[in-house]
Amino acid sequence: MKRVIRFSILASGSEGNACYVETNGARVLIDAGLSCREIERRLNLLGVSAKSLNAIILTHEHSDHIRGAGPLARRYDLPLYINMKTLERAQKTLGNLPKPMLIQTGEAITINNLIVETFTKCHDAVDPMGIVISTDGTRIGLATDLGRSTRLAEERLKGCRALIVEFNYDPDMLDDGPYPLYLKRRIKGPDGHLSNQQGGELLAAISHIDLKLVVLAHLSETNNHPDKAHQTAAKVLGNCGLGGTDILIGSQDEPGPMIEL
Repeated sequence: MKRVIRFSILASGSEGNACYVETNGARVLIDAGLSCREIERRLNLLGVSAKSLNAIILTHEHSDHIRGAGPLARRYDLPLYINMKTLERAQKTLGNLPKPMLIQTGEAITINNLIVETFTKCHDAVDPMGIVISTDGTRIGLATDLGRSTRLAEERLKGCRALIVEFNYDPDMLDDGPYPLYLKRRIKGPDGHLSNQQGGELLAAISHIDLKLVVLAHLSETNNHPDKAHQTAAKVLGNCGLGGTDILIGSQDEPGPMIEL
């Protein structure tokens, strides 16, 4: 029997990021950028108990991705997969970990029947990782918090049945918005975040006939609008002959639906 994989975006945005993935044999959390209590609450809304988790995986050290990881790992005695540079940079926030599992960026690991592939990406963190998680050949790609795409990222993300892709900002809204100049430059820089247009270009590069779902992630509440992101993604998918591919938008305030692939 072919294994089924399910996932939900628990939170997506500058105030906190977390993605839950499960099969019939594994339950993992990719990033934990909310408080431990809030992660527990959002998992409960999906009918999932935090004590049933098998592991936490951290992509980089920014607080909106690691805030609740230490308390969650300690409360439930969870293995936490992280590369050495990220651990060193995040140690103060994470605190003592019961089961730190050191990995190298570019390495693939197996957690029960889940395969987790990692790859390097361009972001202003010490050693940030992109993620592809799979079981029985069904792949989910996670490509957020990157300032630009690369050939490596596109190669690793090809063939995914679902993609979680950053559509962080609309350039005009960012330019005309309230952020200070240094922050605008950081966001638009090569190690910042993807605009709607850049997210669309990445999506076009890795789209294929079996792509069933795209989640638009890490939208800025100040510098973007869901309609603008959705219009860009829909146009790209339409031009690729994928008008039937579903588009969801990750929310900061509530968990997304549990998606089954």
